[in-house]
Amino acid sequence: MNDSSAVSSAGDFKEPKTWRVQHLAQSKAAGRKLTMLTAYDALTAAILDKAGVDILLVGDSYGNVMLGFGSTLPVSLADMVRATAAVASVAKRPLVVADLPFGSYESSPAKAFDSVAQLMKAGANMVKLEGAGPRLEAVRLLTSSGIPVCAHLGFTPQSENSLGGPRMQGRGEGRERLLADALALQGAGASLLVLEMVPADVAREVTEQLTIPTIGIGAGPDTSGQVLVWSDMAGMTEWTPRFVRRFAELGQALQEAASEYCDAVRDGSFPALENYHER
Repeated sequence: MNDSSAVSSAGDFKEPKTWRVQHLAQSKAAGRKLTMLTAYDALTAAILDKAGVDILLVGDSYGNVMLGFGSTLPVSLADMVRATAAVASVAKRPLVVADLPFGSYESSPAKAFDSVAQLMKAGANMVKLEGAGPRLEAVRLLTSSGIPVCAHLGFTPQSENSLGGPRMQGRGEGRERLLADALALQGAGASLLVLEMVPADVAREVTEQLTIPTIGIGAGPDTSGQVLVWSDMAGMTEWTPRFVRRFAELGQALQEAASEYCDAVRDGSFPALENYHER
């Protein structure tokens, strides 16, 4: 069995050497959870690749995490193209998904296609956009043009001003609207759906109704997979959202290493003889 036939007759999932779009639905059918983490540079992407992450999301959270912005809104398409190229240059196993940043796709499907073309040329395997409704035509155009699309519902950071900030979505009347949007995006051709800050029971219902996989972030345990911002997951900052589990405290470890380096330089113990060679 080759990589393109990831599900055996017994329903077991055969791990692909390189993740392709067809493996996403196959993993859901087999009940195999998908793992996704953000990556914005070649150094981090190579480490996450070796760790076995299935999907690397070059998210517009690049603006918050790496560029010091207060939101994703200032991130430009040029920023995303550069970050996507860096991640794609080293990613061997994972599927590389690139975010369309704010202002690069909303005005028309043609605008979306022109923006996506730059991300695909940079090495993306799939692109992600936020919302449904007026975005459906863009999804149809992209998918009919052979471009895999990951949709994003729930709390959509690019709409934070109209949503009133990072708030749970899909409660009350919003439940049926979210489910209808999810089905519409699947019908338009989306291959994957991120659900952010959605009640767990709503995320479970959406996952059960769809044939495409769902990826949760702050949406409970019953989605087809999970995504976190890598710096949150690894404990690089003092604060993280309450739905995050910190799997390490790399920020503190890096601070301690840098402090030890400064002390060693100042007291003359670095460089020592073993750290350099005279010719």
